Amino acid sequence: MGCSPSDTSSPEQDKPSADEPSADGKNPGGEGRLPGLPTAAKARQQLDELEVAAHRSMSGYSRERFPHWSAQGDSCDTREKVLARSGTDVERDEECRAVSGRWTSLYDGKKVGDASELDIDHMVPLANAWRSGADKWPQKKREAFANDLTHPQLLAVTASTNRTKGDQGPEEWQPPVKATWCVYARAWTSVKATYQLTVTRAEKNELDEMLATCGR
Repeated sequence: MGCSPSDTSSPEQDKPSADEPSADGKNPGGEGRLPGLPTAAKARQQLDELEVAAHRSMSGYSRERFPHWSAQGDSCDTREKVLARSGTDVERDEECRAVSGRWTSLYDGKKVGDASELDIDHMVPLANAWRSGADKWPQKKREAFANDLTHPQLLAVTASTNRTKGDQGPEEWQPPVKATWCVYARAWTSVKATYQLTVTRAEKNELDEMLATCGR
C-alpha cells in the first residue's frame, strides 16, 4: 500500500505543480505550520541514531490508551489548537470551534475551506508508536504524545488522505505529493527521536530515501 514513486517518472513529473504544497514551508500546508521541525541535516543525524528493531506486538493496544483530544484552555481542545495554527484567517466560535478559515493539506495539496473536511493526523500514528515502544509508557506520557503541540506530531490534513494512511509507516505509505516527502520524513524522524521510539529496517531505509529529496 502507499504511493511509491514510479521508476519511469521523469524529473518534470516530480516537480510540484502550482497547487501542490512547497517543501520550503512558504505554502500554508508546509513546514511553517509544523512546530519543532528539524533541518534535513539534523533529521539525518537523528535517523542515524534511532534504534532499529522489529515491531512489537499489538497486544493490549487501543486508541483509548492514548487519551485525546485534551483540553488546552479557553474552551479549546487539541484539535482546535491545531486547526487554528494550521490555517489562514481561522475564525472560532465561543466554544473554540473553527467556523471558517482556509487550510492546505500537506499530504495531497488540497485546499479546504471547511474544517469538518479535515482530520488531525498523528504524524507517527498511535498504533505505530505502540509497536515501537509506547506500550511500555505510563498513560500520562501516551496522552502527552497524542496531544503534542510542541513537536511536529500533529497536523491538519484531508480526512481522505489521513484514512488512507491509517497506522502505516513510511515504508508502507508515502504522501501522494512527492514535494512534501522532505517535510514528512523530517517530522516523522523528529518525533521518533524525541520519544525514543524504534524504527524497523524498512522504515529507516524509506526515511533515508525520503530525506534524500531534501537536497544537500
